[in-house]
Amino acid sequence: MKVAVIILVLVGCAIAAEKYTTKYDNIDLDQILKSDRLLNNYVNCLLEAGNCTPDGKELKKSLPDALANDCSKCSAKQRDGSEKVIRFLVNKRPQIWEKLAKKYDPSGQYKIKFEGEAQKVGIKL
Repeated sequence: MKVAVIILVLVGCAIAAEKYTTKYDNIDLDQILKSDRLLNNYVNCLLEAGNCTPDGKELKKSLPDALANDCSKCSAKQRDGSEKVIRFLVNKRPQIWEKLAKKYDPSGQYKIKFEGEAQKVGIKL
């Protein structure tokens, strides 16, 4: 669950001293989620199967930290974006969700950790 949360939250976020950068907070997530080409570019970046845009690089760099630290450095907008992305991937692109989970949560620890939080917002992991 947190994998997707971070994907949404951190689309384009980098690790900063106390918070992730908000430099990419105005990226149009709807446009990315509606476009197979754009979505696949981000997914391939995260899976190290393709080139990364600058915001993709920041996301890839921040994602492990965000998962490990409950997105404590995320802004409210990043958290909302993460929820949106997770909901989309779980419901509409489960094969992508599974690939990302396999890479970023191979033991399933984050799924267990965040399952209750996901259920509260209506996401069934």
